[in-house]
Amino acid sequence: MTGHPIADTAALTGRTMRHVTRSLDTVVTTAIMPVAMMSMFVYVFGGAIDTGDVDDIDYMLPGILLITIASGVAYTALRLFTDMSSGMLERFRSMPIARSGVLWAHVLTSLVANVISLVLVVGVAVLMGFRSGAGIPAWLAVAGILLLFTAALTWLAVIAGLSAGSAEGAGVFSYPLIFLPFVSSAFVPTDTMPAAVRWFAEHQPVTSIVDTIRGLLAQQPVGSEAWGALAWCGAILVLAFVIATSIYRRKIT
Repeated sequence: MTGHPIADTAALTGRTMRHVTRSLDTVVTTAIMPVAMMSMFVYVFGGAIDTGDVDDIDYMLPGILLITIASGVAYTALRLFTDMSSGMLERFRSMPIARSGVLWAHVLTSLVANVISLVLVVGVAVLMGFRSGAGIPAWLAVAGILLLFTAALTWLAVIAGLSAGSAEGAGVFSYPLIFLPFVSSAFVPTDTMPAAVRWFAEHQPVTSIVDTIRGLLAQQPVGSEAWGALAWCGAILVLAFVIATSIYRRKIT
């Protein structure tokens, strides 16, 4: 017997969600660091950064949201590594449940936990003065891009959780992801960067995603940036999913 995939995934998601609700400090901590960064950029460095006619908080928020996601998925890698190292996956393997449910439970939990963190960060941004005249379709598009980006990074976290040799190693993979927005258009215009850095900034995924979200919230045309953002997120998601599931099959056989 292999179980019923949907029912088993739902039950296992309930288990991982209980871990989150019993340790809400992980969600809060995930939101605290981006909020601290947002406050620093707006209140400390805001006057030194030329954002044109755009308010500092409006300019910074898209990048902060991506940092929030990158911070949050580190806990997914850690939770999965804990299941691996404690022998929990071995116990699941001996039970009549769908094996895919274990991974999907961690992925769905990551999506929920990150949505909570994103809502907290946006709420603080509103208190700091963030305003947007974007309509419901634009907000739905922003939410869709953020969810797609979260799913892509979560599957990268699955790879880290399955491959890490220690708890520290499971979480450290997120450091480059957190750093990436700093070498993009998230906090400073790319045309202020040296040539080599500017080329990298303009051709990495974060810039396309940030520019798309910023344009949607500012009610400006996003053009090809939106397609670039979707292509990057989709490519990372597919590649990470294939690698993660391949590693998982080898681990449980």
